[in-house]
Amino acid sequence: MRNASIAAVTMGQLQKRLDLIGNNIANANTAGYKAKTANFSSLLVQQIDNLSPDEDTAPRVTPAGFRQGNGARLAHANVNMASGNLMTTERALDVALTNEKQFFQVQVTENGVTETQFTRAGNFYLQPINNNEQVMLVTAEGHPIVGNNGPIVVQGGFDDIRINENGEIAVTRGTAVNAEASLELVQVELPRSLESAGGNRYRFPNEAYGMDENAVAQVVDASVLPGTLETSNVNLSEALTSMMETQRAYQLNARAITFSDQMAGLVNSLR
Repeated sequence: MRNASIAAVTMGQLQKRLDLIGNNIANANTAGYKAKTANFSSLLVQQIDNLSPDEDTAPRVTPAGFRQGNGARLAHANVNMASGNLMTTERALDVALTNEKQFFQVQVTENGVTETQFTRAGNFYLQPINNNEQVMLVTAEGHPIVGNNGPIVVQGGFDDIRINENGEIAVTRGTAVNAEASLELVQVELPRSLESAGGNRYRFPNEAYGMDENAVAQVVDASVLPGTLETSNVNLSEALTSMMETQRAYQLNARAITFSDQMAGLVNSLR
């Protein structure tokens, strides 16, 4: 029964790892996506004594009793913040960051609470607002992109709009081209201190591990590559290999449960 319990606990944690790997594979073509890896740790180990007090106190060179673990658990998921490859798209509102510590700022409102989050995905879009009199620069999910003066909003009626290498929103009206807004980038000195906020976005943890956000996230001058996107950093060959390893470990624990059940059946059949 103990062996079956250990195997069942481990199978539940292996399923979480499979979900993590599957999510990486599903986002292999998502711009700016960062791969996640699973780290396991052992659960409590129990020392089981099966000796009498006299035998336990006798001189011995081996430890008394034996130790048996209670399975493993998924301790935490690490985010690989390494930069992905660059892909040229020639699209006017696609931009890629040149520094792996820099992020775009995104204004996200959930349950009436507005929060500034960070992303590496530079595939932006225009969303009409105020009865189509203005347009707002947003992410693929519709969240506003933060500029030097808050969310980037441009008056409508323009002939062309694009983002240049300085992060400026260059708007063409007739023969005049003016920078009517600019991206505001932040540089996070410890990118791994960020936690996933969903939707390919990141935030600082609530406690921030005792760090001052202003000390580790500084606003920097924008320097981007127009008409380019940073692809995900998922290594498909490694992800598929990890998936096969996890599936085999899952099958091994499933067989352990089957063997434990068969042994229990043999014991119960004894007369």
